Amino acid sequence: MPFGVTKMVSGYNFALFSKNATAVSLLLYFDNQSIPDHEIPLHPIQNHTGDVWHILVDDLPDGFYYMYRVDGPWQPEFGHIFNREQLLLDPYAKGISGLEIWGERDACLEQYLGYVEPVDYDWGDDSPPSIPLSDSIIYELHVRGFSRHSSSGVSHPGTYHAIVEKIDYLKSLGVTAVELMPVQEFDETECRYTNPESKKQLLNYWGYSTIGFFALKTAFAASDVSSGAIREFRDMVRALHAEGLEIILDVVFNHTAEGDKSCPVISFKGIENSTYYILDHTGDYQNFSGCGNTLNCNHPVVHNMILDALRYWVIEMHVDGFRFDLASILTRDENGQVLDNPPLLEAIAKDPVLSHVKLIAEAWDATGLYQVGSFPASRRWAEWNGRYRDSTRRFIRGEPGLTAEMATRISGSEDLYQHSGRSPYHSINFITAHDGFTMMDLVSYTKKHNNLNGQDNADGESQNFSLNFGVEGETDDRAILSKRRQQVRNMATILMLSQGTPMILAGDEFGNSQSGNNNAWCQDNSISWLDWKLLDLNWDLFAFWKKLIEFRKKHRSLHRKRFFTGKINNSSGIADISWHNVKQGEPGFNTPTKSLAYLIDDVASGSVLFVMANFNEDAIEFEVPSLTNAKPWRQILSTHDPEGFIDDAYQTLPSAQKTIQVAAFSISVLIREVH
Repeated sequence: MPFGVTKMVSGYNFALFSKNATAVSLLLYFDNQSIPDHEIPLHPIQNHTGDVWHILVDDLPDGFYYMYRVDGPWQPEFGHIFNREQLLLDPYAKGISGLEIWGERDACLEQYLGYVEPVDYDWGDDSPPSIPLSDSIIYELHVRGFSRHSSSGVSHPGTYHAIVEKIDYLKSLGVTAVELMPVQEFDETECRYTNPESKKQLLNYWGYSTIGFFALKTAFAASDVSSGAIREFRDMVRALHAEGLEIILDVVFNHTAEGDKSCPVISFKGIENSTYYILDHTGDYQNFSGCGNTLNCNHPVVHNMILDALRYWVIEMHVDGFRFDLASILTRDENGQVLDNPPLLEAIAKDPVLSHVKLIAEAWDATGLYQVGSFPASRRWAEWNGRYRDSTRRFIRGEPGLTAEMATRISGSEDLYQHSGRSPYHSINFITAHDGFTMMDLVSYTKKHNNLNGQDNADGESQNFSLNFGVEGETDDRAILSKRRQQVRNMATILMLSQGTPMILAGDEFGNSQSGNNNAWCQDNSISWLDWKLLDLNWDLFAFWKKLIEFRKKHRSLHRKRFFTGKINNSSGIADISWHNVKQGEPGFNTPTKSLAYLIDDVASGSVLFVMANFNEDAIEFEVPSLTNAKPWRQILSTHDPEGFIDDAYQTLPSAQKTIQVAAFSISVLIREVH
């Protein structure tokens, strides 16, 4: 122990788990990556303790490559598919060779190779910003797509280095955490689909197909070697931390790149297939991930591997949190049954090394297991709130009868989280993410347009709750364009004025579009790359997001640590929150209304906020609350206004004014200081 390769005083120790192997050999490569310089058979007694095969090797160079050959029974019906001719990658490999150049698989190599090179790194005084989740604003991005476009203006497009170059931009926007889509090594060239127009092979651009859980995606670095990529990633983390920004990794522990029976053997299958995967009674792979296989996460060996990987990314790479893809799979046992108290989730939640990192679950899987609000070990876990996403999309496009549902989502989804002892901030609120339409596409398309994915437009979600305002896709109609931009401001406003932790999809802040593709997992091109020219074109939209984020940060009542109670505050004489509509005290929860208003006692900032949302086809009048011991109401925000925020002088309402008109499909916000 530990598994993998460990540098010792007297050499390197290699340790590999395989319960049913009958023979294991270690292959070492120095000068030629195609032919091993040494193949060392491990002695079945001297190099075999329990189910661990191990050997200490001295006189190794500082940098070398290695693989394993594992022999054993061929009994597919029992899950054993050993093949001594197949060379296998170490599951604990911290470097993987063969994928250094994006979009190119090294033609000289028959398989990927494990790579070992000591990487000395001086972290200096780096320390995590440790931003409370209640104060966090998460920004989801794809490392390559964030800066690959020629308009990005960076020196190393599509790399970790480019994120450093964009730190000033991120700080200007006001986000507190960067969430990276998968950076654990994957093979983008594995995609079997082709573009039906160009006939070119598509790539697995998103990377939800992990080869090694400890290895960094080398092709996202300006350097073309593993050690250089690790340094560059650490430089990025240190630079983000220095500016008070956290980094969260999107990790994929629900399946691996080895797929089903039709896919190649890379590592886990050939080492101990029956342990690493959930198999049925015939020895076939159970597919709860939708990607061919399902990792057997609650088996002790796999459970420990996942914990070891998480600790590695925290200890060695200084990351601040994790978002777990299809996390409900982590609740299944070796038969695929759902566990009430999954050992893995309990262990992650209570692990001392992980005690302060952010844990975010995508609390569903590909076969219908939906655990939003009921994810196990939940006091430690936040969740992507799919209910928030869908309800908000439906409400803002003008569906009637959703006021009660929206009141619940805006106030932090108490129905989902309070029963498990959690807080509003455990709800990760989002309207868009990498998976689905961008915000601009949500207001420009009513149907998905995924034809270029090579799957006859059959992939991707068909139910998007979107609205195109009369024209599908691009248009020169100024009236329609104005409505679309207004609707984006509406989404941004509801997101930032809701209790919970908001997550923004990179590019939404300046109107990025994917041309109606809502499943751009295989599009490594302008469909997925952020077009930074839009930042200049839609500067007013970016400025609105920026001011909105500033407003949220300033008003503590918009990111509370506890749920609202409805109780009267003695100092202000009003409840912490109260629900209304066009008339005070009549929210219309049991009616088909398309409008909603609410009053928040922002006691921390000495003010009161009144939010009015109208998603009818016509303007409507809202009654203005009458408060004692307060200054006049001021209108500070109207999404109907092209700039959104009223100028710094604000608009003061005359004291005699009893109502205020809110335009169709818009939101207005009033503020009133309390004496």
